[in-house]
Amino acid sequence: MRVLIACGGTGGHINPGLAIAGIIKKHVPNAEFLFAGTPNGMEATLVPAAGYNMKYVQVAGFQRSLSPSNIARNVKAVRYLMTAGKQARKIVKEFAPDIAIGTGGYAAGPVIRAAQQLHIPTAIHEQNAYPGVTNKLLAKKANAVMMTFEAAKKYFPENAPTVVTGLPVRSNLTRKTREQALGKLGFSADCMTILSFGGSQGAKCLNDLMPDLMEWHVKSDMKIQHIHAYGKFGRDSVPEELSKRGIADAPGTRVTEYIHDMDICLAAADLVISRAGASTLSELEAVGRASILIPYPTAAENHQYHNAMVLGKAGAAIVIEQKNLTLNLLKQHVEELYTNPEKRIAMGQRAGALFAQDTDERIWSVLSPLLK
Repeated sequence: MRVLIACGGTGGHINPGLAIAGIIKKHVPNAEFLFAGTPNGMEATLVPAAGYNMKYVQVAGFQRSLSPSNIARNVKAVRYLMTAGKQARKIVKEFAPDIAIGTGGYAAGPVIRAAQQLHIPTAIHEQNAYPGVTNKLLAKKANAVMMTFEAAKKYFPENAPTVVTGLPVRSNLTRKTREQALGKLGFSADCMTILSFGGSQGAKCLNDLMPDLMEWHVKSDMKIQHIHAYGKFGRDSVPEELSKRGIADAPGTRVTEYIHDMDICLAAADLVISRAGASTLSELEAVGRASILIPYPTAAENHQYHNAMVLGKAGAAIVIEQKNLTLNLLKQHVEELYTNPEKRIAMGQRAGALFAQDTDERIWSVLSPLLK
């Protein structure tokens, strides 16, 4: 059995692709996999590292703001678009898959479209509450449209074969208790633990505010511990700002560029402050944690805002649009959740109630008839 998976761009598209491959492998151990993506995206590193073969399609997205550099990038994107279909068709023909699955990213469009043209069964997985343009187009001819959020259904064609499966998350997330995780970190169980991060690249709005927020609670009598990941673009500014405030090595703080033990940090956290990518939200639901979400405002179709509002409307998260974010507002919410732990716990319980416990089984039940 041969399975072609097209994904790329960000971990939010790649990790679901890898997770789906793992689900299929559990049921069909001898299945053969091929991934398709772009040569310059994260997939070029993450997929081979996971042990899968990869083929590449040279394709890029269009930039909406028309600066001189973006115009040049759009010209290149047009050039790539003219050859992407041919490259994708070649990959599909040579591999001859029994099924092609798209989990998003620039390469998924031409590859899944080529598979549909060659009458190969196709399935797509939409991670966000507001689907991207590519998945909405592919859904018209897909044999299955898997969704993370029920809210996404209204944006797909009426006759699209949609089903809510949830989003598969890393299997080690729910293996540690809060106490075990705090012990690993050397943190106290008597304090509220904040976890803040903005992804591998970092979020400037969080990196700008976290040194001030940390100074506020470190220098007060509040019993708060704080883990912050500043990402690639914060590696120069954040450590310097913390040093200026004299809290670079303050007890009960851990500040790093990237979090390699996210399972431990999420288990230890009482409150998470982050962007609103679909993978992050599914992980918050899996561990049942209260959160303050600041959606990335320029995400395609503003999908992070729609994602965040699923938790916001359920009372599981506080959603702050970036244009409204200030240090005082953030302090106000943190202080409220610090002084009112019952509210914080209730928010976490509501987040946990949103999590689809049987996501892997749901995905397999959708794919298995197509594989047959």
